[in-house]
Amino acid sequence: MTDKEEVMQIVHGRVKWFDPSKGFGFIVSDQTDADILLHANVLRNFGQGSVADGAGIDVRIQRTQRGVQAVEVLGIEPPEGTALAFGEDAAQMVGEDILLLPLEPARVKWYDKGKGFGFANVFGRAEDVFVHAEVLRVSGFADLTAGEAVALRIIEGRRGRMAVQVVSWEAANRTKS
Repeated sequence: MTDKEEVMQIVHGRVKWFDPSKGFGFIVSDQTDADILLHANVLRNFGQGSVADGAGIDVRIQRTQRGVQAVEVLGIEPPEGTALAFGEDAAQMVGEDILLLPLEPARVKWYDKGKGFGFANVFGRAEDVFVHAEVLRVSGFADLTAGEAVALRIIEGRRGRMAVQVVSWEAANRTKS
């Protein structure tokens, strides 16, 4: 084993907080004695520009003179205790039903965190897909940026197509392999 391999460790924790405008946040884990720095570049390498507070996260960490830092994100889970609340349009759906829906490749048209919603365009389709903040949160995201590539699980709602799950483009491609 090399020195670098001895220093690297895989840990599971929860996002304490993450601020995309600051470009970093912290993870807490029972496996370390200190908070773990999560830099935006490390999160972007995983394929996400943000992550929800409280989301479960698996990371490869490295201890440095400046503290413990995440060097690679291996997986993200929605925050614990989140229910899939999609209103009347998906009232009868449970998590297993949602996972049976196909992942459709899309690009974020716009998303306004203050308003709590936005829209995406599925490749090859003309209509917009509604993305609600709660769907984003239970999918493990805190925010989306215009032009961001994602994969969506979509249902037909009373007012049109709406996302019931958002997955980063990179994570969606990893699950296909």
